[in-house]
Amino acid sequence: MFDTQIQISYHSITDKGGRAVNEDSFGILPTKDSLFFLLCDGLGGHGSGDIASSFVIQQMKNYLKQGISVEESIMKSQKDLLQKQKEEDATDQMKTTLTCLTINNLDAWFAHVGDSRIYYFEKGKYVTRTQDHSVPQMLYQSGEIKEKEIRHHVDRSRLLRVMGTEWSTPKYQVLKGIHITKNSTFLLCSDGFWELIDEKQMCKLLKKAQTPEEWLEKMREVILENGKGTNMDNYTAIAVFVR
Repeated sequence: MFDTQIQISYHSITDKGGRAVNEDSFGILPTKDSLFFLLCDGLGGHGSGDIASSFVIQQMKNYLKQGISVEESIMKSQKDLLQKQKEEDATDQMKTTLTCLTINNLDAWFAHVGDSRIYYFEKGKYVTRTQDHSVPQMLYQSGEIKEKEIRHHVDRSRLLRVMGTEWSTPKYQVLKGIHITKNSTFLLCSDGFWELIDEKQMCKLLKKAQTPEEWLEKMREVILENGKGTNMDNYTAIAVFVR
């Protein structure tokens, strides 16, 4: 059950950017005990990315509705996606990232695969984010590049873990232990979003925003300005305010 002393509000945006097809998908699922936010980014260049992302969102929602854990839902959705590849003769295609934010009472936790992100802010200040399963993230963690260089690194699209490739062991990561307050804020977003706005700008706009919608729209203005003259990627985001 949710704590009656807190109120959760949320808003989402998605856009194909400068591309012909929007390969991003998202879903929001309230259940009796929890609130789930899901976001996927189908891999461009592999074909069928839009099918993969929407399929995984649907499968995740179906399993979560049944009360199946997030971890098991991811594994089942991964298995289903591999089966769908075989049925449609699309092996090596239909791949996607996945992020899942779960809010249960006064606890929040993240699960993710790939380079779509979940950000956590407290009292308007950036606290943490999921760590990308990508080559630039690995280079940053090994000290070879600075964190800000991830955004525009030549290998930023090279992912090390995604749904839709064979897993010998689970490839998702889970971050638990986040105790939410009336000042907690979360942001789920695809790389087409976070590559064009940094954490400092996110915080600056968050402090001025009264609602999730206002925050997302102000960030969208920054993204569109920074993306001018480029073949902008699809971008999708879900903002969640706990107040």
